[in-house]
Amino acid sequence: MSALPEFWGDDGSLIAALVVAALLVLLYARAFLNFKSLPVINRSTSRTTPDCMIVIPARNEASCIERAVGSLPHDTVIVVDDGSSDKTADLARAAGAGVIPASPLQRGARGKANACSSGAAALKSRWILFADADTWFEPGFLEEVVVACEGAQVSFLSIYPRPESESFFEHILTPYLHALYFAGTNPKSTPAEAFSGQVMLARRETYEFLGGHRAVLRESVDDIHMARLAERHRVKYALARAHDSSHVRMYHGAAGIWNGLERQAVRYHVGSASRSLVSLLTFGISLLWLPVFCWLLFEKIWIAAVFFGLLPVLLLGFWYRNALRSLLAPFAIYIALPFVAHAMLTAITGRTVQWKGRRV
Repeated sequence: MSALPEFWGDDGSLIAALVVAALLVLLYARAFLNFKSLPVINRSTSRTTPDCMIVIPARNEASCIERAVGSLPHDTVIVVDDGSSDKTADLARAAGAGVIPASPLQRGARGKANACSSGAAALKSRWILFADADTWFEPGFLEEVVVACEGAQVSFLSIYPRPESESFFEHILTPYLHALYFAGTNPKSTPAEAFSGQVMLARRETYEFLGGHRAVLRESVDDIHMARLAERHRVKYALARAHDSSHVRMYHGAAGIWNGLERQAVRYHVGSASRSLVSLLTFGISLLWLPVFCWLLFEKIWIAAVFFGLLPVLLLGFWYRNALRSLLAPFAIYIALPFVAHAMLTAITGRTVQWKGRRV
């Protein structure tokens, strides 16, 4: 080491770089493997229209409701208008959906669960797909998810759509936040904690047997509690990803990310503490990247600095989906700092979170 000081620098900087690099590799490899543990729903060759209707709960979703409704088969969608003050209902009708108002909200009940319950009560189809208004789908999606459920003999299927970005901040932060989520969330070992109601297919008979969304009306995280309810009654459920046929725009601009993470912080009050701790550990160690990189440059350890400098790009490239966008990864780590800190403070203090004018 001492014989080549201009190449290797001192032991301290190299050891620090190696330790941080090893931890980052382990944590982001965990995120990658957790994500990959989600089974992929294969495209179906079936041309038989499934006995399935779709419920979309919507509150002030004028910006995206037409895309969601228009991406699904005609005469299969019911939009439940949850007290919207914009043109959500009119736009949904124009796109071809049936529109009904949500039932009056009971004291302590949550708006989304109440709207889902209202929509399900109006249906008699064999299957019900619950989908958020910010999702949209490719032709054949319904056939493939129903075929997958019937083939696996499951009564509930939580489907992870492909996260999409449109604004500058979304392109930078959404893939990185997705990686942090899977760093802490293991769909294989703790499926209930990973169960998402963003897109959920339910066998109506079993759904009604469990009490449907009425059974989780007062739960702030209704989807996780729905999965736990299924577990208690020995009802088979599953999780899968359908990235080729389903999409979601989770956050709308910087303000949407800020409010969305604040709302998502509520989810970490449910389930094991390790889930949130591993995500925060991954984020915290990621913050060490720039100080260590600068230290290597200061010590003129050029080769190590180059490899360490590229580390975020290499580890997070998968989440950004192409080489050019992966160059945004180092910036995402530090731009995310105020967003994650705010969400963490919300989770720790347990303060009331408002979403679209209602307490979450």
